Amino acid sequence: MLDRTDWAHLIPHAGEMCLLDAVLAWDATSIHAMCARHAAAAHPLRSPHGLHAVHLSEYGAQAMAVHGALSARARGDNAVRQGRLVSLREVVLAVAYVDPAAGELDVHAEQLFADETGAQYSFRVEQAGRVLASGRAAVLYVA
Repeated sequence: MLDRTDWAHLIPHAGEMCLLDAVLAWDATSIHAMCARHAAAAHPLRSPHGLHAVHLSEYGAQAMAVHGALSARARGDNAVRQGRLVSLREVVLAVAYVDPAAGELDVHAEQLFADETGAQYSFRVEQAGRVLASGRAAVLYVA
């Protein structure tokens, strides 16, 4: 397990917008991260109604960023690489809002394609074994 203090400095998401708490596992093409702070009243994406499931795409995107950063570090590159989320496809939301009492979120991302200009991943966010959101995301790296 990698605590966020091990990798948070490698991604552009800072402060409360660094949504993931830990990386439970990762390899060359996939990552499994978790978050328990999604239920906090001060969550930066939370509305008075709660955390809308559409925001789970941001969790997937951040898992992509962490995976890219850990992969770069494994190659000897510790630079923070800026990217822009340019596409969300096939996003499926199983709920409208995330249940704050149902436990931590498990965030999975699998790299489908990557080169020096960008990457594409599939992602899914689960809670207590139930898939809340899934889809594909693409990022282009900023030079």
